[in-house]
Amino acid sequence: MKKLLCGISCLISLSAFAQLDSVQLMKDVETLAANKMEGRKTGTRGNRMAQFYLLDRFSRIPLQTFSNTFEQPFYFTRGGQRIMGTNLYGYVKGQVDSFMVISAHYDHVGTGKPNAAGDSIYNGADDNASGVAALLAIAKYYATRSPKYNLIFAAFDAEEMGLQGAKAFVARPPVPLGRIVANLNMDMVSHNDKDQLYVCGTAHYPQLEKYVTAAAARSGISLPLGHDREADGHQNWTSQSDHYEFHKVNIPFLYFGVEDHPDYHQPSDEFSRINPRFFYQAAQSILDVVKAMNE
Repeated sequence: MKKLLCGISCLISLSAFAQLDSVQLMKDVETLAANKMEGRKTGTRGNRMAQFYLLDRFSRIPLQTFSNTFEQPFYFTRGGQRIMGTNLYGYVKGQVDSFMVISAHYDHVGTGKPNAAGDSIYNGADDNASGVAALLAIAKYYATRSPKYNLIFAAFDAEEMGLQGAKAFVARPPVPLGRIVANLNMDMVSHNDKDQLYVCGTAHYPQLEKYVTAAAARSGISLPLGHDREADGHQNWTSQSDHYEFHKVNIPFLYFGVEDHPDYHQPSDEFSRINPRFFYQAAQSILDVVKAMNE
């Protein structure tokens, strides 16, 4: 794996367009998807370990805090049990008095029935350690720059339990909802054999399509639009991840994600199964959308 990472890093360093730290990107996925995180299920020891890791990364980037903390605790009831979740977010100061929320959920489904290989840990490398790693990489890029909008980088908890973290954020936002111009959400962005990263949301908010088109023109992968119309049926992703809570309050969104693969919600969703070249290109393409929206 060290040779693989070195190869990716060396390849990307030759590109005039390299803007993200590929080695750190892979390290973040590998760490969050490690067995010691026990699948990061909300309310568990492994989930709390992931929080500690992310708090350290937020501090090192560094991101600025709201009210002197990166943490937003919240509570919800599931199956008659009261559960505590914790959102983590910070921001990079922009030039105008408006905000974009860039988000990814860090929780997963924990442990469960062993597969044929005897593995009972649902590591969630693609779902969604990948989105969180991309979030951290984009945050690091902007930590030394001045974007147009204030950029909130939010790692939501309890997405797998009904978008609970995003619900809590929208119910108690750190800034007025009227000052949030868009949500860019990442959920499963590292595992696709066709080099396709879907962008959902432009059917609802066609004014955002031009930013995706600009990024697609320079991307090393395909950025097809779709999965956001009623005609898509169960493949309509409008309500399938945290961006839905923003959509419900009329905040425009773009959702970046791959189509389901055989490792989805399986113990086999491990670091070794992601596509490193695709993942880097996906993260870079999402960054290019953010950049286009901040020109």
